[in-house]
Amino acid sequence: MTALGNILITGGASGLGAAVAEAVTEAGGKPYVIDRVRPERAVEFAQADLSDTAATETAVRDLVERAGGRLDGVFTAAGIDACGPLDEVPVRDWEQVIKVNLLGTVTVVRAALPYLKESHGTVVTCGSTLGIKAVGDATAYCASKFGMVGFTRALAAETAGVVGVTLLIPGGMDTAFFDGRAEQYKPPPGAKLNRPEDTARSVVFALSQPPGCEVRELVVCSSEEGSWP
Repeated sequence: MTALGNILITGGASGLGAAVAEAVTEAGGKPYVIDRVRPERAVEFAQADLSDTAATETAVRDLVERAGGRLDGVFTAAGIDACGPLDEVPVRDWEQVIKVNLLGTVTVVRAALPYLKESHGTVVTCGSTLGIKAVGDATAYCASKFGMVGFTRALAAETAGVVGVTLLIPGGMDTAFFDGRAEQYKPPPGAKLNRPEDTARSVVFALSQPPGCEVRELVVCSSEEGSWP
């Protein structure tokens, strides 16, 4: 495996993103975080809402500049949800999920590509088990994550031999992602959820592969995960 170098992480202030930032540091790399809020730990940070394309592009350029113009990897952890029947979820909320989860990820990857091509770096996108298995009252989230699967596979074909591309498909994790939801949309009592720090090790593994050797897709979930298979 290769050294990690400079790794750009979206959503790196909490949850899986924060766990990956910590794991990257422990593995000898340096995390550069884009998020709406400042991380608690001391890392290079640029504030941006991924639904704002211009602000996101600026954040990527700013962090790469601080990294001395070199970027070795990207991990796109940022994501939101809007639960409920399609005809009851406010249009703005529904569309915001697509803007952040899918279009925001595309914006970051597009802005980072010139640097990743130069370094022969790796992109790890964050899908979901709900990107390969659909459920009701999650049309926005499923649409964004199914879109992530298609985007990542197409990106891998497009950049083959130049940039490494991995699709991470995580199951439920014990993070604040489910906070604030109605009880019916929270994991049921006794649900088996992975620790984000455990999933983060898989991200570091994918980012550490040498040029030309790629982990194409990773499903990482609790052995008793309810949404897989």
